Amino acid sequence: MKNSFFFLAIVLLGFLSCRNDNVTGQQIDQVIHLYIDSANQDMLNSKIPNSYTDVKMNDVYGITDNAPVTFSPKIGITDTIHFIEYVAGARRIRIDSTATFKTYESKIALRLTKKTSATTNTIINDTLTVSYLWTPELFQVSKIWYNNSLKFTKVEGQPNIVKITK
Repeated sequence: MKNSFFFLAIVLLGFLSCRNDNVTGQQIDQVIHLYIDSANQDMLNSKIPNSYTDVKMNDVYGITDNAPVTFSPKIGITDTIHFIEYVAGARRIRIDSTATFKTYESKIALRLTKKTSATTNTIINDTLTVSYLWTPELFQVSKIWYNNSLKFTKVEGQPNIVKITK
């Protein structure tokens, strides 16, 4: 009896280890590339006069008032255009929800500093609002607003590129 139980357990474990559920993980698409220009001038290239010399991002929905958001300043591979790559870090709040569909939002305050003279800096305060869509199969950026103006709506299979003209 003991041997037949042991044999049955081995066969059952072998059967379970060979099954294929075809379960795939949730696809995540949340990387954002933010470009800012003014009169065709790359405003994120601090080496160009009248461009931004400093960029800071703060989480508006953060637990504290001072909740810096990390980002990476980048330069395009095929050109010299500078952009901000934001992956994650700002707190997401749930806006809407069902069992298989959820909408989240992050809000980020951008502080852009521009040197206007040898002794004077101008600070520009802008807001980036990101809407996310969640389903069991997908988590992705769905819409992006810049200063309350819709600038991006997700197109399936396309990167999340936001171009701001000031």
